Amino acid sequence: MIAGRRLAAAIPLVVFLGFAAAVGNNLYREAQDGYSPTALPSALIGAIHPPLALPRLEEGLSALSEDVIKDSVTVVNVFASWCVPCRQEHPLLMRLSSDARVKVVGINYKDDAKDATAFLQSEGNPYAAVGTDRSGRQSIEWGVYGVPETFVLDKAGRIVFKHVGPLDQRAIANELQPLIEQLSATGNP
Repeated sequence: MIAGRRLAAAIPLVVFLGFAAAVGNNLYREAQDGYSPTALPSALIGAIHPPLALPRLEEGLSALSEDVIKDSVTVVNVFASWCVPCRQEHPLLMRLSSDARVKVVGINYKDDAKDATAFLQSEGNPYAAVGTDRSGRQSIEWGVYGVPETFVLDKAGRIVFKHVGPLDQRAIANELQPLIEQLSATGNP
């Protein structure tokens, strides 16, 4: 009876140690191998992007279409006004949009048009065009798991990079900027 109680008392400790080992393993992999949980594989890498024909978010903004991104290195950002991480990455997108080598466009995901418009008016609009995806169907074609997600397209319209989660200064400096530089110079990854 006493051995059973000791065994039952040890279960939370064993569970905690298992959880701590898993967290420690991920931290070790990130530090040693550059592992990143935001680097989810995408079957679309290297493929031409899904069709872009999204209605404009509001009058005065360009609709998101093939013509907007034609022959340019493009960053496609999937965002929503209700998304807290989208708000966190927004100042970085504002800075990125000032880079003449790249065109930043947005897909507004399952959002109310009034809320999204108010968000862009309040925080600034980094997008050359914003398409609205109220149903989420277009985003599913892109393989979007949730918001925010960011894709980089080469000048031919191939998806060459996908970032899941909010962009941060490290992702911009270590991943996006070198890729934009390379694609701008050659047109290919």
